[in-house]
Amino acid sequence: MKRARWQRIVGEDRGEAIVEFSVSAFVLLMTMLGVIDFSRALYTYHFVSYAAQEGTRYAMVRGADWTPSCATASSYGCQASGANITSYVQSLAPPGVVASNIGVTPTWPELNADGTSTGCNTTPKENSQGCLVKVNVTYSFHFIMPFIPQTALTMSATSEKVIAY
Repeated sequence: MKRARWQRIVGEDRGEAIVEFSVSAFVLLMTMLGVIDFSRALYTYHFVSYAAQEGTRYAMVRGADWTPSCATASSYGCQASGANITSYVQSLAPPGVVASNIGVTPTWPELNADGTSTGCNTTPKENSQGCLVKVNVTYSFHFIMPFIPQTALTMSATSEKVIAY
């Protein structure tokens, strides 16, 4: 009696349903994990772009008219040096982004916003009001999916603004 009931439940299937389910479940799982991994990449690129803008903003409001040295990156009322900008941008790292892997390159190009080079091409005045500040942020992103190449994807963003103060 039990065997007849079991054969009725199982029917004539000989494991095809299990094989079909395992193949389709594998494809579905890999697709979902791929979407999650590429979403992580997009999230990280968005952060890199945001960090470049924030680093430039941090530098543009802390020009040569401010006190020369800062106690910390979050200090107010002091000039923004390259080290301060780097420290500030790295402090913005959200969960999932390793702060020590964030590369920050602040520069003060030699031209004023109007194209003249007076006052902006000398070291003591390169961060004077009206001069440009440029911040380049890079990050090496690694995918976690095993079938995607494990080489790092370098993400980069640059922002440039005129020093306001």
